[in-house]
Amino acid sequence: MTKAPARKRTPVPAARSTVSLKLLMAVTGILLVLFLFAHMAGNLKIFVGPANFDHYAAWLRTLGAPALPDTWFLWIQRAALTVALIGHVTAAVILARRARRARPVRYAHRPKVQGSYAARTMRWGGVIILLFVIWHILDLTVGVVNPAGGDSEPSERVIAGFAPDRWYVTLFYVLAVVAVGFHLRHGLFSAVRTLGQRSPRGERRARQAALALSTVLVIGYLSVPFAVLTGLVK
Repeated sequence: MTKAPARKRTPVPAARSTVSLKLLMAVTGILLVLFLFAHMAGNLKIFVGPANFDHYAAWLRTLGAPALPDTWFLWIQRAALTVALIGHVTAAVILARRARRARPVRYAHRPKVQGSYAARTMRWGGVIILLFVIWHILDLTVGVVNPAGGDSEPSERVIAGFAPDRWYVTLFYVLAVVAVGFHLRHGLFSAVRTLGQRSPRGERRARQAALALSTVLVIGYLSVPFAVLTGLVK
């Protein structure tokens, strides 16, 4: 009696969905990183002078004119970033839940996980970053919790926001930016792997590039509050 030929296995929908979610995380993460570097470059204009910084902020509000009315570019950018952030977080939550379901039984003795500190703290780092974004908008964008108020110039809000007597705000800013750095270092490397880089040499370069970019980002963002705190910018 001959055996029936084995049927070819079709790709599992869940597996395809997982790949799609990882791709979504990679693409949205790259978009968010590009914004972070562009935003950092704008922040550094305060070292040229408060007037130059305020001029840059005013230019952003009129970007796209006359095709776009005032502030429309900013709102389009905010909407796109919000969609990217929601997609990034949603994909991360779904993938995390799938990973937990794939290992339903807890180990009696869990072996030490081989991985970077950034990889093990992505979840809490994400929570810190989310809280920081909310505070950042209330403080420096709309000025609701800023001593200078919402009607002040952008440079005035930055200088008032990081004043020495508000050291606790600067401390929170430092913790959040460092969390972004760890998140970015791990996320960039993961994105490169998701997009197909698997060779040992390529992975090593990806790790080095991720570390370099995250370091530049952290230094760039922290230079502003420390400059205000030390009186370099006033």
